[in-house]
Amino acid sequence: MSLIGFAAGSVIVFWLAYVTYGRWLRVRVFEVDPSAKVPSELLRDNIDFVPTSCPVVFGHHFTSIAGTGPIVGPAVAVFWGWLPALLWIVLGSIFIGAVHDFGSLVVSLRNRGKTVGEIAGQYISPRTRVLFLLILFFALLIVLAVFGLVIATIFKLYPGSVLGVWISFPLAMIVGLLVYRRCVGLLVPSLISLALFYVAVYLGVYYWPIRIPEAWNPVMCWTGILFVYCFFASTLPVWLLLQPRDFLNSHQLLISLALLFAGMIAASIAGADLISTAPAVVPPSQLPQGSPPLFPFLFITIACGAVSGFHCLVSSGTTSKQLQNERDAQPVAYGGMLLEGLLAVLVVLACCAGVGMGLLEQTTTASGTIEYVHASQDTTSAAQSPAEIWRSYYKPSGKWSDFQLGQMVGAFVNGGANFLHAIGIPLTLGVGLISALVACFAATTLDSATRLQRYVVQELATTLKVKPLANKYAATLFPLLLSGVIAAIPSSPQAAMGSGGLILWPLFGAINQLLAGLALMVIVAWLYCRRRPFAFAVIPLVIMLAMPFWAMSLNIFSRDPKLGWAMQGKWLLVAIAAATLMLQIWMVCEFVMALRKFGRLRQAER
Repeated sequence: MSLIGFAAGSVIVFWLAYVTYGRWLRVRVFEVDPSAKVPSELLRDNIDFVPTSCPVVFGHHFTSIAGTGPIVGPAVAVFWGWLPALLWIVLGSIFIGAVHDFGSLVVSLRNRGKTVGEIAGQYISPRTRVLFLLILFFALLIVLAVFGLVIATIFKLYPGSVLGVWISFPLAMIVGLLVYRRCVGLLVPSLISLALFYVAVYLGVYYWPIRIPEAWNPVMCWTGILFVYCFFASTLPVWLLLQPRDFLNSHQLLISLALLFAGMIAASIAGADLISTAPAVVPPSQLPQGSPPLFPFLFITIACGAVSGFHCLVSSGTTSKQLQNERDAQPVAYGGMLLEGLLAVLVVLACCAGVGMGLLEQTTTASGTIEYVHASQDTTSAAQSPAEIWRSYYKPSGKWSDFQLGQMVGAFVNGGANFLHAIGIPLTLGVGLISALVACFAATTLDSATRLQRYVVQELATTLKVKPLANKYAATLFPLLLSGVIAAIPSSPQAAMGSGGLILWPLFGAINQLLAGLALMVIVAWLYCRRRPFAFAVIPLVIMLAMPFWAMSLNIFSRDPKLGWAMQGKWLLVAIAAATLMLQIWMVCEFVMALRKFGRLRQAER
């Protein structure tokens, strides 16, 4: 019954945090005012600034921040053991991640919907604004390259998910047109679209799986198609695609969470167990050879699900431009982060106890349809116990270098399908439902990141007087082309084109978490300037500055040839990481000087 206990305990703790700590932040710290004028009304243009109801904004915000982050991170991190992962997810979500998201949103609302990068220039120094924007640009560039690779890999591994994912986009546009142009109520069109989405998943799984031939390099082809989609999705008005699509995806998530919870309860009653399947903490001597140490790498491996710097971009970049009332800030930002934490908890349980319920074996029918069955006990690929099955995923050959992106995503897909199978859903359909969920979430993050990157490029172009890139179409096309070039580069001499995102993947966690630390700096400076309580954010700020700095320093300077990038001759990673560390040090110095200036002004007022 450990599964039910851990899941129920997480739900209770998150709920208590929302009604106590979240309320304290709303009332005492940020002083949310329901009567205040919001940017979506003041600057309404019906393209980026669009006043929108709380449920729709919540759908956009949650699906944009979630993506594959709370899936891939925890799916990788459980190789250290499930206990450190669960502790960091629950405590990180409540005291760091939700504070970071809520604070970024409120600060942006009080500054006419400006991004955190712009606000940094106002409350710390003008130089900080440019430094922050440069870090944002590199972080979003990595997001585009990596998330494009993730979705393309899912489409290649799980062709049954493709039809459902792609049909959700025109369905969302139809909903947007009906709601905003024909004034039709949102509920009925969205429910019909959701039903059609699930019909498409079923058809894609059993009748029309969409594959690109291996000879054409499916990963590269899908990445190119996705980037073309992102160009149009990120330049269209938010009401036409972004809002309705995210609203539909939020419903899909809630249904998936309910199914996973039900499956987990059924599996627990049937004997599935977390404690006996995977170790709570894996001793260092038993970790795969060459794997990074638990500290500090746990804190940059699990980002989304605990705290993620990308969230400040969503909060201040798109959500603040759509919120129609300040009172919606707590459920959207603080509540959205806690729900993402709950998703990450389910991922940990699925990647441990769910995986241990049975090893999935892929078969192809006479018609060419892929089906999944549990590997029989008399095959050489089958494991004899849940613990052995888990080790087949998380210690494949005893080497960290053998861990693959598809394998980690597959752990959640297969573990989640095992949970769904416990409530009677066929394994093949379960794999289709979970893989479509992952791909849909990643797609929302991908096109939201493209829109955010457009804002960043336009701000940099205006500041640096590069007029051609101030145009929204050029500002969208430039980073997509650059990300496409990065994605096209083979990650190794043996790899095919399309795997270039893996070159930058080692940087993603540290830069993303560093971004969270920098956003917390802006929040603290804003609170300090207004004589509001800020001590509660100091420890999260220190953690989110120290952990990525520590991790990148180890990666650069470690003498361990399996950990240090310099020892491995990975000079591109060394250069980007070193430049990022110098930018961080510079920004922290600017932050300290700004606080000293505010302190002197306070003394002068006395």
